[in-house]
Amino acid sequence: MPTVYLETTIPSYLTGWPSPDLLTAAKQQVTWEWWESRSSDFDLFISQAVLLEASAGDPEAAARRLESLDGITLLEPKKDSDEIVQALVEGLSLPDRALADAVHIAISVAHGIDFLLTWNFTHIANAAYRPIIDSVCNSFGYRSSVICSPEELMER
Repeated sequence: MPTVYLETTIPSYLTGWPSPDLLTAAKQQVTWEWWESRSSDFDLFISQAVLLEASAGDPEAAARRLESLDGITLLEPKKDSDEIVQALVEGLSLPDRALADAVHIAISVAHGIDFLLTWNFTHIANAAYRPIIDSVCNSFGYRSSVICSPEELMER
């Protein structure tokens, strides 16, 4: 079965209050549809970084996010994950606030996950970053995960 690493934006859009912003509401709807119709076609994984980010903020919203992640397999960092994170931070010139984004990529890649599912187009699903991400992963002997949104992973 194909594997999917769920980055934190997925439970955030899945469980968030309906947004009045049309773009955000559309992402929420697509995430919910993917969750209902496609998530069972994959083995799902998260990391401690996802749990930490999902537990932040409004306690009620955090509880909903964490509940949606209950039962999903937790991946531990591998021995070279920190080195991959550092190489990604340097290669992508990521700000300190985006460190978790590099962690998501590194853990997904080090575990050989097929897809990294995200709505983060700033630091993760950024087409301009893709060659750098691929280069860093290759330099450590890994194949990059396919980074995509739920919309892109909707069809069979």
